[in-house]
Amino acid sequence: MELRFETRHSDSPWVDSVWTCTSEQVATMTSVAGVRLGLVFWQQDGRSYAAVTGPETRTGTAPVPEGATFTGIEFAVGSTLRMVPTAELIDGGVALPDTSHRTFRLDGARWETPGPDDAEALVERMVRAGVLARDPFVTDVLRGHRPAVSQRTVERRFRAATGLTQGAVRQIERARTAAHLLAAGHPATDVAVKLDYFDEPHLARALRTYVGRTARQLREGAGGAIGLDVDQRLTS
Repeated sequence: MELRFETRHSDSPWVDSVWTCTSEQVATMTSVAGVRLGLVFWQQDGRSYAAVTGPETRTGTAPVPEGATFTGIEFAVGSTLRMVPTAELIDGGVALPDTSHRTFRLDGARWETPGPDDAEALVERMVRAGVLARDPFVTDVLRGHRPAVSQRTVERRFRAATGLTQGAVRQIERARTAAHLLAAGHPATDVAVKLDYFDEPHLARALRTYVGRTARQLREGAGGAIGLDVDQRLTS
């Protein structure tokens, strides 16, 4: 009973990562908070499905179709879709209609369903068509750039692009990084120091809120199926 993930990072400025997954006798999984929009495609029992996924502000439990194969695209932070404001996708998503093995419908147009090696080509076509946009301001601020605008303007731009505050984006990303480090065997004390948590209890609260696992569970791979490809992301 497991989820078998494979994830690769992308050189495209529009794509953070591309992932594939196979579910084997898994009824539910622990979902992990995330700050990115995404597209996910899956097949089950000979039928094809597609959906837009939104940022998630907390951990939770999500159903998993048994015997399904998935391909997912995680867009870069700050990416937005013309069809729907990002704020409307927080802790949710949109199922895409009229999906087949070869094509899916998005923003009034029909697109070829991508495999894991075709993701960037699909995204480039979406950008050229004006379906996908990105605010590089968000990326610059997250990298430490201090723009010559007020903090109120910074927060407004963050909310418009991500549906989240700057602080929420940083907290979620920090907790996910902590999960990867802990799964790789780093001691909780070292992770807390490295990522500027006040102490181990502070780290534990963040993991409970955003990841749904304790430090020990992450180190031991315990707790059941989880929507986080810790092993692959650390080695890719």
